Amino acid sequence: MTAAGIYNSAVAAWAIAAAWEIGALDELHRSRTLDAESFAASRGLDPAATVGMFRALASVGVVRRDGATVVTADAFDEVYRYKSFFHWLSRGSAELFRQMPSVLVSENRVGKFYRRDAAAIAYACREIDELCYAQTFWDAMGRLDFELGSVVDLGCGSGGRVLDVLARYPRARGIGIDIARPALDAARADSLAAGAADRVTFIEADVLDLDERPEFADVQLITCFMMGHDFWPRENCVTALRRFRKVFPSVQRLLIGDATRTAEVPDSELPVFTLGFELGHDLMGVFLPTIADWESVFEEAGWTLLRTNRIDLTVGEVVFELE
Repeated sequence: MTAAGIYNSAVAAWAIAAAWEIGALDELHRSRTLDAESFAASRGLDPAATVGMFRALASVGVVRRDGATVVTADAFDEVYRYKSFFHWLSRGSAELFRQMPSVLVSENRVGKFYRRDAAAIAYACREIDELCYAQTFWDAMGRLDFELGSVVDLGCGSGGRVLDVLARYPRARGIGIDIARPALDAARADSLAAGAADRVTFIEADVLDLDERPEFADVQLITCFMMGHDFWPRENCVTALRRFRKVFPSVQRLLIGDATRTAEVPDSELPVFTLGFELGHDLMGVFLPTIADWESVFEEAGWTLLRTNRIDLTVGEVVFELE
């Protein structure tokens, strides 16, 4: 790839994230064409800047453009499928990558040495969850051998999973726990919109430092998706998994879904998302376990592994079913 291709692709990644957030990608997905100036006027956007955004998409073959007329091109459907990955990178993790020169310096890697946008990460992860994990998650839910009355979602983000569970299990009550207040604000708003606010509680807390609470006593199911790598390294992971058994004394099943470290993939053949996800976590100093790493801790932590569901869409995704 030429320098121009690399540069234009970097700009286009930002444009993809923006186009999704303002609704342009969804509009193109529905109609396959739009007028950029009319779209800008209908959304209160600057017309020249909006046309410029579509020009960035056209530079990498996502759309074709004739003045303000925009139509989908060869790369559009693939990009649309993976749009949340671009949002994770360009919106949620932008500050982390912008600070890469500083973050690389060993003496700077103390305390809170990086920043990310928690609300944007939650926005992207809701769709990433649907793309990567949802089918496998619901298959695992179908294998529950007890009537579900109470569920807690650890690292709930904007609350999508726990609200989806409550929609399918109308007698159940839910708890969502996350450390990011902006994501929880969105979760509470969504629970109101879904008419489920009286059945779900959202708690701002560090999942790795939970104390026993009365509302935790009856939880039967723990779900934890896209944050399990935060439990590591190994000793910390064993401690966390043991603590969950104490904090949630009635728990019968634990479902962990997460990305895992890829191995033996040539640098030139990395699929979408893998490089950004793994480099991002290397920059943050977060250890990414392999599937074998995970499977080695469960027995020590007091859990029985019932099933390992390998998904392997982009970043070694897996769902573990534990009891």
